[in-house]
Amino acid sequence: MIPDSIRALVSTGPLAHLTTLNSNGSPQVTVVWIGIENDEFVTAHLSEHRKIKNIRNDGRVALSFLGKGRNPQGLLEYVVAYGDGRVTEGGAVDLLARLAQIYIGPKADFPPPPLRSRPGFVTRIRPDRFGGVGPWVKA
Repeated sequence: MIPDSIRALVSTGPLAHLTTLNSNGSPQVTVVWIGIENDEFVTAHLSEHRKIKNIRNDGRVALSFLGKGRNPQGLLEYVVAYGDGRVTEGGAVDLLARLAQIYIGPKADFPPPPLRSRPGFVTRIRPDRFGGVGPWVKA
């Protein structure tokens, strides 16, 4: 279950680092917009990028993003969510349009019209544990 403190943070639009595994086991990292649907993080992609192929091959992923506060020692809060990712086809345009309201602004018209006919892909990440610095980490 995604804690309320992380849900509140995601609603502010932090850029996230999605780490997937290449076929040789090396990490592949990309910056993504994220949202939450039910108990999964979601991100949208208009094309079949390396991260999509990697998740289809091995669903183990890590997602990290910065928080807004500092802990009592003065460290900036951040989240690392470890879990299993899966890719579904379609729905990318609708998800990007919704996330654009947070990441670009309330009047954002995104994705651009020439790209809206693409079904794209939605990555869904079900976290199984959290790390980092913040209230989501158990002491």
